[in-house]
Amino acid sequence: MTDTHAPAPDSSQTPNNQEKPPLLNRTKRILFGKPRDLSDKSIFHRIALLPFLAWVGLGADGLSSSSYGPEEAFRTLGDHAYLALGLGTMTAITVFLIAAAYSKLIEDFPHGGGGYIVASKLLSPKIGVISGSALLVDYVMTITVSIASAGDALFSFLPLSYHAWKLPVVILTVVALTTINIRGVRESVLILTPIFLAFIATHIVLILGGIFAHVPELPATVQHVSTSFNHGFAALGLGGMFLLFIHAYSMGGGTYTGIEAVSNGLPIMQEPRVHTAKRTMLYMAISLAFTASGLLVCYVLWNVGIESGKTLNAVLVEKVTKGIPFGGAFVILTLISEGALLIVGATGRESWLTWHWIPGCLGSFRLYLIGSPRPMESS
Repeated sequence: MTDTHAPAPDSSQTPNNQEKPPLLNRTKRILFGKPRDLSDKSIFHRIALLPFLAWVGLGADGLSSSSYGPEEAFRTLGDHAYLALGLGTMTAITVFLIAAAYSKLIEDFPHGGGGYIVASKLLSPKIGVISGSALLVDYVMTITVSIASAGDALFSFLPLSYHAWKLPVVILTVVALTTINIRGVRESVLILTPIFLAFIATHIVLILGGIFAHVPELPATVQHVSTSFNHGFAALGLGGMFLLFIHAYSMGGGTYTGIEAVSNGLPIMQEPRVHTAKRTMLYMAISLAFTASGLLVCYVLWNVGIESGKTLNAVLVEKVTKGIPFGGAFVILTLISEGALLIVGATGRESWLTWHWIPGCLGSFRLYLIGSPRPMESS
């Protein structure tokens, strides 16, 4: 028989009257999302990246470098801007060579392998430490340059009096994007996809429009480049021109940063990982080579020069869109997408620096200094 005198349930324990979680927990849930169930076997499938999303998430760092690498190379040429046509060709070739090398590493290291891991496995842990240390310096410098370039791009269409706000705005944006990253790779990629696609769309229109607009003037452009080359040869000689070209090429080396992100990011790729990573690498190589070399060509075609408070890309897009309906809006959209992508790339570098390279390099450096721990002797 059932007990008819059983006490009634306490109304305070019903779900409708449960206490709300603390304010701190609710804030963390809103900002960072709900906690992952690590015992859920399907979690990796839900957060793994398809080739397109991997291109967006990992390609932001590499593609954003086209915002400052070509500009630095072009500035180095000075009055010999005609050499930028050769620089554009060499830049595209270099991008495809690096991408091909990393595609081979993806096959040999299907679980992920950048310079640090490859040097440690194929050469020696000591050389891996050297490679890892160089990468740490590279990552810090890339983050710094990306953030500074983002500020330059975002403030290029604003009066000089507003440039005092450049640093605070960039810092606040980095904090916001870091919060997005904590929610998870796939979620952050989906949120940042519009920025990436806006960058791609605006720069395709800018480069193709800048080139095709000068097709009628192609004979005059070829004649001008030929004449300038002859004057440069007479002034510098073949050796001087070669050294200037090599110097400018090296100054634009920042263009190639970020290509290794795909081989490092294999663990978050969707199966089959190798196929996904190689497809992503192809997307990145094509987009970076087109953007970097195309900008250099457009600098020459549109006779882009240095203007105070503006990047060369800002000067270029203003010249290309001058007199075109909605040209001002296109300038703003191009520069905002450029600056935002630079900050996204810097944030991705910061994430890898904190959670991937530093622990591995410090661990290897410890082994390099004190050697491997000796096994405990049994009593």
